[in-house]
Amino acid sequence: MRCLPNQVEFSKFANYLFNYTMKDFNFSKWNTILGWFAFAVALITFTLTVEPTASFWDAGEYIATASKLEIGHPPGAPLYQMLGAVFSVFALESSQIALMVNMMSVLASAFTILFMFWSISILIRKISGKAETLSAGQKTAVLGSALVGSLAFTFTDSFWFNAVEAEVYAMATFILSVIFYVGLLWERDMLKPRGNRWLILICFIVGLLFGVHFMGLLAIPAIGYLYFFKNYKEVTAKNFIIATVIIVAILMFIFKLLLPYSLSFFAISEVFFVNTIGLPFNSGTIIALLVVIAGFYFGITYTRKKGFVHVNTLLLCVLFILIGFSSWTMLPIRANAGTVINENNPANARELLAYYNREQYGESHLFYGPQFTEMYSGLDENNPYSDAKPKYEQDEKTGKYVIVNDWENANQNLDDNHKGFLPRMWSPEHKANYLGFIGELEFTVKPEYRDQQELLNAVADVKTKYALGQIDAEDYDQFLTQFGQYLDIEKPSFAANIGYMIEYQFGYMYWRYFMWNFTGRQDDVQGKMDDLHGNWLSGIKFIDELRLGSQDNLPSDVKNNKARNTYFFLPFLLGLLGLVFQFTKDKKNFWVLLVFFLFTGLALKVYLNERPFEVRERDYALVGSFYVFAMWIGFGVYALYDMLKDKITTKMLAPAVTVVCLLAVPVVLASQNWDDHDRSDRYTAQSMAKMYLDSCDENAILFTIGDNDTFALWYAQEIEGYRRDVRVVNTALFATDWYIDQMRRKAYESDRIPTTLEHKNYVYGVNDAVWYQKDPRVRDTLLIKDWIKYIKSDNETTKAELRSGQIVNTFPTKNLRLPVSGSNAIEHGIVKEKDREKIAPYIDITLKGDIIYKNRLIMLDVIANNEWKRPIYFTGGSYGDDDYLWMKDYLQLDGMCYKLVPIRTPIDKRNPYDMGRIDTDKMYNIVKEWDWGNGNDPDIYHDPETRKNGLVYRSNLAKLIEELIKVKDFERAEEMLDLGMEQMPVDYYGFYTLLEPFISGYYEIGKPKKARDIWRQVATKYQENLTYYSGFKESRQFRYAEDIITDIERYRSLVDILIIYQDEELVKPEAEKFNNYLRLFRHFYGEDEEMNPEEELTPEEQQYIEGFEQEFGTETTPKIDSVNNLDSIN
Repeated sequence: MRCLPNQVEFSKFANYLFNYTMKDFNFSKWNTILGWFAFAVALITFTLTVEPTASFWDAGEYIATASKLEIGHPPGAPLYQMLGAVFSVFALESSQIALMVNMMSVLASAFTILFMFWSISILIRKISGKAETLSAGQKTAVLGSALVGSLAFTFTDSFWFNAVEAEVYAMATFILSVIFYVGLLWERDMLKPRGNRWLILICFIVGLLFGVHFMGLLAIPAIGYLYFFKNYKEVTAKNFIIATVIIVAILMFIFKLLLPYSLSFFAISEVFFVNTIGLPFNSGTIIALLVVIAGFYFGITYTRKKGFVHVNTLLLCVLFILIGFSSWTMLPIRANAGTVINENNPANARELLAYYNREQYGESHLFYGPQFTEMYSGLDENNPYSDAKPKYEQDEKTGKYVIVNDWENANQNLDDNHKGFLPRMWSPEHKANYLGFIGELEFTVKPEYRDQQELLNAVADVKTKYALGQIDAEDYDQFLTQFGQYLDIEKPSFAANIGYMIEYQFGYMYWRYFMWNFTGRQDDVQGKMDDLHGNWLSGIKFIDELRLGSQDNLPSDVKNNKARNTYFFLPFLLGLLGLVFQFTKDKKNFWVLLVFFLFTGLALKVYLNERPFEVRERDYALVGSFYVFAMWIGFGVYALYDMLKDKITTKMLAPAVTVVCLLAVPVVLASQNWDDHDRSDRYTAQSMAKMYLDSCDENAILFTIGDNDTFALWYAQEIEGYRRDVRVVNTALFATDWYIDQMRRKAYESDRIPTTLEHKNYVYGVNDAVWYQKDPRVRDTLLIKDWIKYIKSDNETTKAELRSGQIVNTFPTKNLRLPVSGSNAIEHGIVKEKDREKIAPYIDITLKGDIIYKNRLIMLDVIANNEWKRPIYFTGGSYGDDDYLWMKDYLQLDGMCYKLVPIRTPIDKRNPYDMGRIDTDKMYNIVKEWDWGNGNDPDIYHDPETRKNGLVYRSNLAKLIEELIKVKDFERAEEMLDLGMEQMPVDYYGFYTLLEPFISGYYEIGKPKKARDIWRQVATKYQENLTYYSGFKESRQFRYAEDIITDIERYRSLVDILIIYQDEELVKPEAEKFNNYLRLFRHFYGEDEEMNPEEELTPEEQQYIEGFEQEFGTETTPKIDSVNNLDSIN
């Protein structure tokens, strides 16, 4: 109690200080200062955590295409690329270009926070009153609310992720925030003279956003409601519905009518004036441009003279949208310049339209279209085929545009009975996953097959087993695919589609991401609708346990995952309070923000129509929705002040509420999220790219598969000038004529690919698929060049007519022979002289399936005409036979890549993922020269992609180590073992089964201490997992039986190593320890499945051990068989 007077005196002093400070409170000045302060906090944060080089996924492509003004993937980002080119000018050397382009995202994100601050300030003043009428406390509360809301968004998971890498989403969010802020200014000045200047600016920015990303369009509905509420004081159901229809119509007009039809006008004009009038190429485009300019000039002049204000404003709006959209002219300009990266080659008006419409990705059916079950039913009986779009190309000889594809009846039209409204489950590649959501499909045997008792029994058996869970969705899908022609299968109902949309698209792919940002995140492992990974997490134990089960005895990998962030619902609750507060105090602007929130969230999910499961998490596209909710967090701060101002009279209330909310939300978010958003000093994507390129011989051809083994390599070559002699060929793009054309041109130091197929042989619509048709004139095995000639032939006997009436090329045999020139292979370094005797005279290729697609056809053409003069490599990102052109028995692992060699190395059918021979000297030298980056740095964030690459590094190193041990080169084997463990420490990379070869390797070279160290670390991981699982209820253990049994068997395999190598120090205690863990799961394992280390070895094992000891004079034992089986990895 003696402290009470001092507290009173302090309170008086604080009030006096506050009154003195606030007596000349200039709100406008402090609004500006604090806005820039929020900007500075964001700028400093993102600058400190920005990635210094290219990151995984699309970033490498964006950096390369921006810096060199090249053409990226549709629908393009020309404005982003032009700005990126400006930023890259400030790089002092090529290695800094990526940082500069990344800094563009940093700066855009910081400006997002600036405009967000000012937007929140404007919106809250609509509740508190105009600045000149506010008390000092109210002014402070408004500014504090804007500060907390904007800084909260700064540190949210998804926004921060976008802010520190070269992707379009950071700039798209910036444009979104600017459009909304300018919309608020327009609403403020709407009824003033020249108030519509803000509207013109909005339209110009809308045009600009098409040069970055379409996300900014989703601010238009909110701006429409600002206009509606400003001009209609009385809101009724009728005028609200009418306004909604008009607003959506405006959005669709801009997105689906104005720009696409403007491009269509240019495309049609080009063909008309060239083909009909006979003018030169591109003249139609110029004439169309002049017509547009003239139309706007006369339209604007006429409406101004006549005083048609609204029509004049409308014309100006459309004009400024088109002016903003003019950044797209960069695409055809640069496409015609022949840039190295020129995706889709949008060199003229027609190609630019296809580029805008993303035609290479196929049609999307949002409101009416097919469902996945159409794949079971075959072609529609009445309309089995539909027309494709005609493809025009310039014919330099005739000076006209010609249609190069047979477009009539070119597309299959599957059963129309499987089309429906709002088709949510549409992707045929994800049939099994859809079945996991909806369960059984209704189907019966067709009437004409009901006398087939065997078929009836099979149907009944499958239905019963699926209902009892004895077969899974994949088995069910395989059955329906195999027997679909005999069945009448019902499509998923409308209710099933809506249920899927709510459960997966809204629930899992939106709400989960929303909660990540405002409640917390379980980890960074991609979720698959289970409890173990990818969920939201609050940090409040009893709530988390209700949803995710026991949170006791969590494995260290779970607890130490840097993306495990918990905010204890604080941002969520403060935002919810702000939402309710705005609703009660300012309903009109609440509806504005609610519409903004819904269009950037749930409406976007309807448009994206996502499949289960995407290749990666998709939260980054939803930042617009999170932006709006963070605004409500700002409202929540003012709500607290408003609730307390009548109960607590101190003038320090507003600062106190602001400080408490700053600590509760932005500070908590920043402290939790920093470690997994700090990309500074991380070079793992760059080092991966260099590893791939360094694994290739000079002037090699490298076939890649996906984004991560292509875009990072593009970055290394285009920006850093690294290994430009290697021709990187993306096999997915190799199915397009424009990409094949580019590969047939020299690029930097890389020669063109060798092919005999000419442009007419692979032009769009030609040889997209080549069909097998046995030709009795052709022997069973055909030389590969003759096989290519057969397909190229114009002879009618080499063609076939499809049911659609289309004429297609065919191939006469599935057995091809590739001759081998041993002298060429040795001369060009593909095979070493010492291996001359191992060279096969030819390679026989056996094709699988009755269809060869264009990309495989061109790859075979390259192989046929290479004549063993250039090394050919595959990145190994897949294990399909066709990915290696059905020549898996003729591979050699060089570092990260598989080289095609004329030496047969049969694949062990028991271990089909262990491919290729190894030249130990060559691979050793390659690995020694690898730039590992800093993947062993404990301070960097090892994100999922970095960890996945560790899988490949460990696997390939293990294969080299195994070969070194086979040739008794223990010194270099130890060096590689040490290198692997140094660069990929146990704790950072996961995939622990791939450490078993390292443990075995150390035992084999007589280094048991090193083996035991790793063994104990890996065993601890399995023990932690099993301890965690043992805390599950039995019903939940059965749900995760596969995970539990997998970890047990991996642990057993680890103990087996001790038994095989007779490590007496560990084997008995560790075997007993294993048995103790096994006993925790008696419902899965019996006593007879426990381990007995004293059990006698098999005669084969004993003989192997004795032979090894006699030869090497050591008690260490080589491994009995390779344990490096990637099939065991989840």
